[in-house]
Amino acid sequence: MHKNLKQVGAVTFGRGALGQLDAILADNRQATAPMVFLVDHVFHDRPDFVARIPVRGRDRIYFVDVTHEPKTGDVDSLRDRIRAELGKVSGLVGIGGGSTMDLAKAVALMLTNPGSSQDYQGWDLVQVPGVYKAGVPTLSGTGAEVSRTAVLIGPTKKLGLNSDYTPFDQVVLDPDLLAGVPERQRFFTGMDCYIHNVESLQGRAMNAFARAHAEKSLELCRQLFLEKDRWDGDSDEKLMMASWLGGMSIAYSQVGAAHAMSYGLGYVLGTHHGEGNCIAMRVLEEFYPDGVRDFRRMADKAGVEIAEGITAGLPAAKLDKMIEVSLGMAPLWQNVLGGDWKRQMTPERLRALYQRL
Repeated sequence: MHKNLKQVGAVTFGRGALGQLDAILADNRQATAPMVFLVDHVFHDRPDFVARIPVRGRDRIYFVDVTHEPKTGDVDSLRDRIRAELGKVSGLVGIGGGSTMDLAKAVALMLTNPGSSQDYQGWDLVQVPGVYKAGVPTLSGTGAEVSRTAVLIGPTKKLGLNSDYTPFDQVVLDPDLLAGVPERQRFFTGMDCYIHNVESLQGRAMNAFARAHAEKSLELCRQLFLEKDRWDGDSDEKLMMASWLGGMSIAYSQVGAAHAMSYGLGYVLGTHHGEGNCIAMRVLEEFYPDGVRDFRRMADKAGVEIAEGITAGLPAAKLDKMIEVSLGMAPLWQNVLGGDWKRQMTPERLRALYQRL
């Protein structure tokens, strides 16, 4: 059966697009019900930026610390706090990087769905639409602004809330907001995008729809991280579009081995998602020989050292948990190896890969 893809409801793109957010939200405000803004805590000491957020009436800004990737407990606590302090809300706006995007999508869903967010970690478990939600990315590469998942670390696993109710209703893409992103951070989010494309293009779930997006996104990544000698005026625009197109590609295909291994690293070691993908990518030549070769060239050109030896001396129980979390990503391994992936990617084979990190 062909997938009936749920996409982002509306998107605004262009420099200065943040200035249109007030008008966009006006059409979605309900009488007396405030709008909630979840804003990356890095902007807490940026009054110039905060002043541009269109707060009206009882609207509330919550600064969220995403130093570590969001947990199900973070989502549930924010949901409970919003309910207690504001009651019914008109909607929720996430402003920040990929983790803030995921947090915003998850909280919006949990404002209307019962129980804990950990109950919805998986595929198509969410049954009720969330409140209106908009995303304003200030980092690009993860594709979180366009994806149908909100990745969370739960008590027993790292897994997304993957559903047709997860995508944003509105996204505002303003390349001006990427100015000043540290080069190292930009590299890791950019590599997340690059690896999305490599994995999807080499995967079993590839199709013409996904290929059209992934090939253009990959072309932009190559321009930015292999061909350009410096970050110039249009680089942020290209990275923002590469992120969008890469996210669209995996929405109708799937990622693969690097992401599956990164989930295990993130759960056990707290490794950030983009960096975890890079660490895993170093040892995946058997799956993505050309992709790994070019990834290494990109890292060398950027002058970014990828961590090594991170699993050396790791207790057996932690390595076992890492393997368990990674093998729990069945759709990803199936995309890499096909329907009999369990026979091919045994715990022993995956252990050997992790031990090379």
